[in-house]
Amino acid sequence: MKIFHAMEDIFNAIRSGDLTEVEAILNTNPNLVNVKDTRGSTPLLLASYYGHKEMTRGILGFNPDINIKDGSGNTALMGVCFKGYYDIAKLLIESGADVNAKSFNEATALIYAATFGQVEIIKLLIENGADIMAKDNKGHTAGMHAKNQGLEIPELSNVAS
Repeated sequence: MKIFHAMEDIFNAIRSGDLTEVEAILNTNPNLVNVKDTRGSTPLLLASYYGHKEMTRGILGFNPDINIKDGSGNTALMGVCFKGYYDIAKLLIESGADVNAKSFNEATALIYAATFGQVEIIKLLIENGADIMAKDNKGHTAGMHAKNQGLEIPELSNVAS
């Protein structure tokens, strides 16, 4: 199996939700675990973004770079935080994802969660050491973003002004 075809195959299998095929491809070609598609997504980034929890868990078993960034500078954890996939966020954190990694615009997973009103994920991130004082490239904290969304998050209220 040529690497290029295997790349196409793994990303197609992820998009269609075929965990068995993804694992078979990675068992045959484990070096594909960190390969990027044309948008800079890896198998882990794409599976988590699509909300495939068990597939994400399966890919994690192949020891991918959990903090690798896509073409926009987002990690898998950042993606699930704005999508609202609490269970996958928890899985990624438990697997060692950096809760304070920054995207190209200096946003953290906490800032994304606050911007998109993901209250339970905000709490999860704070419980796991997210920096509530981190600022994006516009100088806004997660508390400021939460306030703009009309959210009352006590843990962020002291940095919302």
